[in-house]
Amino acid sequence: MTGIKILATGACTPSKVVTNDDLAKIVETSDEWISQRTGMKERHYVQGDENHTYLAEMAAKQAIENSGIPKEEIGVVIVCTVSADYFSPSAACLVQGRLGLSKDIIALDVGAGCSGFIFGLETIRALMMARNSKYGLIIGAEVLSQKMDMTDRSTCVLFGDGAAAAVVTLSDSLYSSVIGVDGDEEMINIKSPNGFIHMDGQGTYKFAVATVPKVIEQAVNKAGLTYDEIDHFVLHQANLRIIESIAKKVKQSMDKFVVNIDKYGNTSAASVGLALDEAFKSGKIRKGDKVLLCAFGAGRTWGAIVLEM
Repeated sequence: MTGIKILATGACTPSKVVTNDDLAKIVETSDEWISQRTGMKERHYVQGDENHTYLAEMAAKQAIENSGIPKEEIGVVIVCTVSADYFSPSAACLVQGRLGLSKDIIALDVGAGCSGFIFGLETIRALMMARNSKYGLIIGAEVLSQKMDMTDRSTCVLFGDGAAAAVVTLSDSLYSSVIGVDGDEEMINIKSPNGFIHMDGQGTYKFAVATVPKVIEQAVNKAGLTYDEIDHFVLHQANLRIIESIAKKVKQSMDKFVVNIDKYGNTSAASVGLALDEAFKSGKIRKGDKVLLCAFGAGRTWGAIVLEM
């Protein structure tokens, strides 16, 4: 099975840091309440000239620089997002223009909520195979601070802004994927381009802890591996208790799970990429490691990918 190899990553988060105590001044909540229920301490919000396109561009530029590849050889650009600056044109088209990439290119957005980075990797893999592209660029970017009702404490404390990118190439090295959808419009939604995030927190938690372990099992089995052979698990950073519950179900140490939810909150489609980038740059994840990426999100989407870094 032809898979994906991640050559390099990049990330960009806004300069404004919003703590739990900051939110307690706006809505009835507290640092203790948020921390105990979610594991979140801080998140980042755009301000001034920062916007979705800026975050995506900066993350992508860093990933390309870190990869050392000629940007002219990128043949596919995918931006995973639910909060782009424009309904149209796509964020991917704007990134192509900002970075001065080749015009002989496919550039499009993927909207799968928090599962976006996983869906995006499968999408870019298929498009690169179809076009015989040497390199691809995938970006997960969100500005969810602009999609929140700041009077709704059940959602406004959860989400943050950020972007992460990866330069990828097709490879015959280790790769397996599991993708799924169980179409649902009520669990998590943004009902219009100018609407706010609605989320059924308890429903989302139950869905995640029931679904994710099964998806992980399927992806690991498909790769012909055991859990013990996976070096790192990079899960969507939605809730620390969800990650801990999944670690217990698959009987793996939390040391193998990348966690940065305390610094960024839930960044939706950027979440997996931000965690991967941070772990790669810190040396936690190294070349040759076997990594499992997994996410779940709006629409009752889910996906997991096993690959070798």
